[in-house]
Amino acid sequence: MRASVERAAQVCPVEIAVAVLGGAWKLTIVKHLLEHGVHRTHELHRRLPTASERTLTRQLRELEVDGIIQRTVHPQVPPKVEYALTELGTTLRAVVQQMDHWGATYGTTQAPAASRTT
Repeated sequence: MRASVERAAQVCPVEIAVAVLGGAWKLTIVKHLLEHGVHRTHELHRRLPTASERTLTRQLRELEVDGIIQRTVHPQVPPKVEYALTELGTTLRAVVQQMDHWGATYGTTQAPAASRTT
């Protein structure tokens, strides 16, 4: 378990979820794997064009360490690396769908109002 997750476990379950899923692009990565299945690194990068390769790699590694995704390396030249959700990762489907719905609603109702006040 990563140190940040261990620290979060001392606080409350919500903090554990934030420690595992918080961070640049993690929930979006999970969403794409839920919707489209197995992805290679470059496929994920195409779906997240504003994410740097370094950030994407770091987030994928953390999700793997936390048991949310599985990394499979196929022994070929050039190397083929694929990412898929684990059984634990698939349990996030309802959470991700609810967050996606909430974000869409917020984006169409609150975000335009906030931009008018600045």
